[in-house]
Amino acid sequence: MRAQLPGATEMVYDNYQALVIGFCPNDRASDVICSIGVYPRWINVFFFEGDTLPDPEKLLQGNGNMVRRIMVQHADDLDRPAVHALIQEAVKRADPPLNTDGKRRLLIKSVSAKQRPRRPAHKQGGEFSPRRALKRPKRVRLVLADD
Repeated sequence: MRAQLPGATEMVYDNYQALVIGFCPNDRASDVICSIGVYPRWINVFFFEGDTLPDPEKLLQGNGNMVRRIMVQHADDLDRPAVHALIQEAVKRADPPLNTDGKRRLLIKSVSAKQRPRRPAHKQGGEFSPRRALKRPKRVRLVLADD
């Protein structure tokens, strides 16, 4: 990603379920071009104009108003020409534009005090059960007596 986004400011922060590295033309997170979400078993590359990027190979997943992602399970996935094309198109559309001659910067953001608590770990036979929490309430049948 660094090779494809030279001069970008890299913002690193903890985003509830993943470690996120955003690539921006400046110090404003709202100007992000794309980002990487690092999860335990894969990474996602997020494109913040993904709903309008040309994607002839249909790599982009998601249905949000703006953001689309590519799930990457192997490093070789990032070397695909279609992925390079998506990144280059995102760089072209960046506003403000990315200064490719600029020096790379790394900013580590602190974790927000207002961050949502993480879901407690499920313990077999314990009080909390994700399956129990998702079950629908039982239907109650209302019987009216005739007067």
